[in-house]
Amino acid sequence: MRRFKITLADELSLIAVLIFSFVCFLGKYFFELGNIYKSLLLTAIIALLLGVTAFGAKILKTTSHNRPHFVLEMISLVLFTCFMVYFSYSPFPHIFVVSGQQAAIKGKLTRSITQAEKIFEAYDEYANNRETLYNSRLRSVVVAKKTNPNEYAAFGFVSNIADSIQIEDKMFSVHADLFPSNYDAKKKNSAKWLANAKSAINNWWAWYFGIVGVVTNVESKSIDWQKTLVELSTHREKGEQAEDFTYDLSFDDVKIHFTTIGKPTKLSIGLCIGAYLIMLLTYFVSERHSKSPICKRRRTNRGREKQPGIDIEFS
Repeated sequence: MRRFKITLADELSLIAVLIFSFVCFLGKYFFELGNIYKSLLLTAIIALLLGVTAFGAKILKTTSHNRPHFVLEMISLVLFTCFMVYFSYSPFPHIFVVSGQQAAIKGKLTRSITQAEKIFEAYDEYANNRETLYNSRLRSVVVAKKTNPNEYAAFGFVSNIADSIQIEDKMFSVHADLFPSNYDAKKKNSAKWLANAKSAINNWWAWYFGIVGVVTNVESKSIDWQKTLVELSTHREKGEQAEDFTYDLSFDDVKIHFTTIGKPTKLSIGLCIGAYLIMLLTYFVSERHSKSPICKRRRTNRGREKQPGIDIEFS
């Protein structure tokens, strides 16, 4: 049984296949906006197609075979080249296309994060103003309880309990409605997520997966926070008149930068050419088997060239 040795060329070619496939994974991951399953499936297919054709051509070259096997060797090389050309157009260059738009993406995401950061600040101001107005209104109702007893009753006041205690209870109630027990936790969680989002933007090359999470979630999370705060503001105390919390949200379209296929960049083209040559390095440096039809033909031609000639002299 013939034993196959793994050479340095084999290792370099394999590493090139894996790196090329990983870059394709990143491009597909960006295009799919974080769908890791589709990205991994395509990456596995790319690695398999390139590895089988590149190493298949090398194996056919270095093993004893007849003329049909030589045809298969050439077919493997043609298929490998076709696969490289196809994947070099997409998804390999997509990561470089998106990275080239880094400034525009960063600017749009920064604006979205900034407005999301201010939503809780705006709600705190709204809720505190409501408490101040309600407290002022309660005190004015108490002062006018003799001249306007109906209003006094409409605010839920009773005569057998001290007004100051009732005001304190009502203020406790409105504060509990506007700032429930889980409010601080939600506020802290949102602040933590937004801080991580900022980090993902500012550390672009270290946060390939993080940037996609920001793009896909910053809008939905901001809308969820807005809905939660608006719902809290719908609570009304007895006699209270107030408007619901409002906060305008507007988002730039960032996803289009990730889902639009652009032309390969000069950098991606150069890297693809280099990857192509390194992947075939194991094929180029391998010696063809001595029993190959091509080797036999070469030996025959060399033998014919070395046949001695016959000199004929004419007198």
